[in-house]
Amino acid sequence: MRIAIASGKGGTGKTTLAVNLALKLAENHSTALLDLDVEEPNSGIFLSGQDVQNLRAVRMVPQWDQKSCSLCGKCPTHCRYNAVIRLGDYIMVLPELCHSCYACSELCPDNALPMQEQSLGQIRHLRSGNLDFVESRLDIGLEQASPLIGQALDYADSHFENHKYQILDSPPGTSCAMISATKTADYAILISEPTPFGLYDLSLAVETMRHLEIDFGVVVNRWGIGNSDILDYLDKEHITLLAKIPHNREIAKSYSQGEILYQSFPEVDQAICMIIRHLEGIA
Repeated sequence: MRIAIASGKGGTGKTTLAVNLALKLAENHSTALLDLDVEEPNSGIFLSGQDVQNLRAVRMVPQWDQKSCSLCGKCPTHCRYNAVIRLGDYIMVLPELCHSCYACSELCPDNALPMQEQSLGQIRHLRSGNLDFVESRLDIGLEQASPLIGQALDYADSHFENHKYQILDSPPGTSCAMISATKTADYAILISEPTPFGLYDLSLAVETMRHLEIDFGVVVNRWGIGNSDILDYLDKEHITLLAKIPHNREIAKSYSQGEILYQSFPEVDQAICMIIRHLEGIA
């Protein structure tokens, strides 16, 4: 069962929930945790284990071969992403816009745009007991997160097929990166906080999950701040409330020191157990 932990905004507690849920599940089941927030992965701060594999992820981008090019002008027409443009007698390739679709290369009559490897990022696999952890980290300066997220999910497909649970720590927001991370999930857990900003961004995440036709439930973090509008929203929209994690300064202090929360705070352990019971009921 592949479970995506997502939210409409950053800072709601995705990584907190993903790490604690994965470790709790790993006490009894083979579990994989994938950190797919490739621009700022931080699940690894809380985890340690034995190195299994460290891979360099690459993507393919066209490289203009000036000697072979007849300047027919077809390549800019074929590129849907404006990654190939013609400036006089020069063809410019913009790797930041390229989606590696191969259209310009395959349709070039002169074979003047061969595809070449470009570094995309790193995929690191650690193992500790029943838990396999995969961290995907985008190279600094690159803007497209989705290709690396896709490669990390492919790695999970080929290595964790027999694991009972795969937990996906997704990127924040509702952009392409979040959709790439969650679109293959069997179930999504949306985590929010009981504030007006939290509720608004949660509503965007709910719309996204409904559009992707992914079943989901909601965890309310930092319960006790803000107001109860989020509960009214969940009731009105007939959305399952999985658990509430109370606002507690000691929890925040423990988290900032890299500690595993459910092992020290009964209220967090109770919330995690409630989530697991729900997952077992729909598995």
